Amino acid sequence: MKISLKKRGQKIIRRFSRASRRAGEESKEHLRENFIERISHIRNIKLLIFEWSLLVAALIMLGIAQAFWFGESYAKDVFVSGGNYIEATIGRVNSLNPLFATSSSEKTLSRLMFSTLATVDYSGHVGPSLAKTIYTNGDGSVWTLHLKDGLRWSDGEPLTNEDVMFTVGLIQNPAAGTVYSANLDSVKVEEQPNGDITFTLVAPYADFISALDFPIVPKHKLQDAPVKTLIEDDFSNSPVTSGAFMFNASQGSISENERVFYLSANPNFYLGKPMINSFAVHVYTNKDDVVSAINAGSVTATSELSGEDIDRVTSANFYKKNASINSGVFIFFNMSNQVLSNASVRRAIREGVDIEKLKNIAPDTKALYYPLTTEQIQLSQYPKLPEYNLESAKATLSKLTSDKEISLDITTVSSGYLPAVANDLSTQLNELGFETRVNTYSESQDFVANILSKRQYDILVYEIPLGADPDVLAYYHSSQASMTGLNLSNYRNSLVDDLLIGARETLDASLRAKKYEFFLEYWVNDAPAIGLYQPNMTYIYNKNVRPFGDNVHLVTALDRFADITEWAVVKGVKNLTP
Repeated sequence: MKISLKKRGQKIIRRFSRASRRAGEESKEHLRENFIERISHIRNIKLLIFEWSLLVAALIMLGIAQAFWFGESYAKDVFVSGGNYIEATIGRVNSLNPLFATSSSEKTLSRLMFSTLATVDYSGHVGPSLAKTIYTNGDGSVWTLHLKDGLRWSDGEPLTNEDVMFTVGLIQNPAAGTVYSANLDSVKVEEQPNGDITFTLVAPYADFISALDFPIVPKHKLQDAPVKTLIEDDFSNSPVTSGAFMFNASQGSISENERVFYLSANPNFYLGKPMINSFAVHVYTNKDDVVSAINAGSVTATSELSGEDIDRVTSANFYKKNASINSGVFIFFNMSNQVLSNASVRRAIREGVDIEKLKNIAPDTKALYYPLTTEQIQLSQYPKLPEYNLESAKATLSKLTSDKEISLDITTVSSGYLPAVANDLSTQLNELGFETRVNTYSESQDFVANILSKRQYDILVYEIPLGADPDVLAYYHSSQASMTGLNLSNYRNSLVDDLLIGARETLDASLRAKKYEFFLEYWVNDAPAIGLYQPNMTYIYNKNVRPFGDNVHLVTALDRFADITEWAVVKGVKNLTP
């Protein structure tokens, strides 16, 4: 049985071997007949082969393109969380306590690290910030606010009414000497049993909400600090914050003219943690260093350069964004000067000065002929301004001055286009018969204390902030014609005083507009100042980042941070749902 199976298996193997040899021989013959012997025929069909090759290649490329197209359809590059943003600022940082912020650098750090009760929003109007609601009674003499729920400091401690009341106490304490003391002067502040905080004013004020744009500081960190030496407390070097970013560290002079402050995203920020992980503020002492930092790519952005500085930015990696702000450049006549105290002289100077020529020194800026901007208020009518007429102005001045040679000091600061405007104004006044001298100072506390406050000028070319509200009482009310006031023309008109107070105390929008229309008539006739232009904030930023949006309306340059939680520096791929 075993022998039989063995023989049968051997037969099967021999049969399979013969079949395999036969198949191999047939395959070789088939290959020889159908491929090898036909290779020589390729030249006859090479065009067909080429066409088929192109078709196959096209099909492959189409498949790749289709895959890529579908990939693009369901994914795109977007900004994502992460990264570090570096902004260059100018001005020394003496304290990180926001109640003492005066320089541009200190104000930038204050806005990044501290929240306020009210703030300017995307639209350029003032609204609640830390406050959940802010409202007034019928006549605007009492204002009430209620804080948002769940507010916290960067160290996790609750931010409460106690912090607000403590901050108000510091601001109203003369010994503290904060920069916000004027906001709450003679205001009675009380905490109510229901958690509201009320501000009772000595007189109605339609725009008191703007006065609530002051930062809150933590009571649990500062309550034991002596008020007189508050600025010297450790808090000024390492603060607990409530804004979008919290203090991380600072680094001394990397070079002789630079200091760096490192901030990190605050997870307790009431609007949510920012997309940027960290924010560094590089502090410089002058524009030259800022330009060098931009060109070297060592900073991401800056708002410190004016239009005339742009040509010095040679790096191709930066964009420029111009954003109009609610400030105005004016020529102020010091009415304490015997000659300029005559309204007819001031009107003649305005007639003989080519205002358009002066305005055009600052390109891409918006003309500002009146002390109110259209962003602040819309008026139905404006008084007519006199047209430029040099010969008429000369004739009038000749009669008023009896052809006496009169010397006038023109004062300005070394900021933006102001020196160029002052020099051109000097040339034009020379044509009108005046002898002029231009004095240009650096912007500093010394300039404010020694020049502005003492009114040490005959004519001042200067930029003033106008704010979100049309209230200009600080600049043209008689009570402000003092060393502590901002009435830079020393302008006095009792009827104007009544109009400005009435407008400030009026909540009715149409009645308020009428009062400002009457005020402008006096302003044009009395000519305490000449309006020139509304300056821009020029923001230089790296092409690969996303700063403030085009829909953000700025009142001041600091309002660029209104949408700080949406700023971004890192891009990633986002898959879209089909």
